[in-house]
Amino acid sequence: MSDQNAELDAALERVVEAARAHLAAVKAAAGRIDDDDVWQAYVDLNNASFAYDEKLLDAYGEVTPWDVESIDPDEADQRFLAAEAGDGTGAGDAYPQVISVRQRRDYRVPSVSALLRVAENARRGSVPEEEEAGPVESVGEAVLELLQAGDGSLASLDVPELEPLDGLLTVTEVEEPLDLEAFDDADGSGPFAPAEGDQLVGRLDEHPFLPDDEEDHAGHNHG
Repeated sequence: MSDQNAELDAALERVVEAARAHLAAVKAAAGRIDDDDVWQAYVDLNNASFAYDEKLLDAYGEVTPWDVESIDPDEADQRFLAAEAGDGTGAGDAYPQVISVRQRRDYRVPSVSALLRVAENARRGSVPEEEEAGPVESVGEAVLELLQAGDGSLASLDVPELEPLDGLLTVTEVEEPLDLEAFDDADGSGPFAPAEGDQLVGRLDEHPFLPDDEEDHAGHNHG
């Protein structure tokens, strides 16, 4: 009986420790709903209470007032994560992911002066009439002006003054989302460089469909 008493004492001590840990987790959560630490502490307290109740019943035929059933910790984790995922926020997703989509397209500039003119027209249309728009002085400035005047996507550069060349689009699973503050404003490559742990999902090669290509395509009979 002494061995059983020792086991009972140890089981009761686990209940006390689990209860203290649960209370500490509850205090730390400060009312936060679906807190993972509170849930884990609850499962530990539940299982410690169940184990003590079983040992007390085996040793003396007595029971505690705790009407609990054992909870499988792994199954409990899955239920908790599923409940969090179902709240519409995505929090607690068992497989949280960040996807990075990166695109490059090159352009040939048939006429620099023509491109500067169309960019200056775009700039004049985006500033109040009483303000001086100012000239567009470089190809890079012209492209930025067209992007700002449009919707910010590469579709803003679909103008006759820019001849599209090949492009590339990649989709990558990344561990951390982009932190713009981590890169200097003059750093044009760092934000696009793969980081350790990034996984390339795939890439799409873009080839321009030019008027000359359309004429060549029309000259072939595929019937």
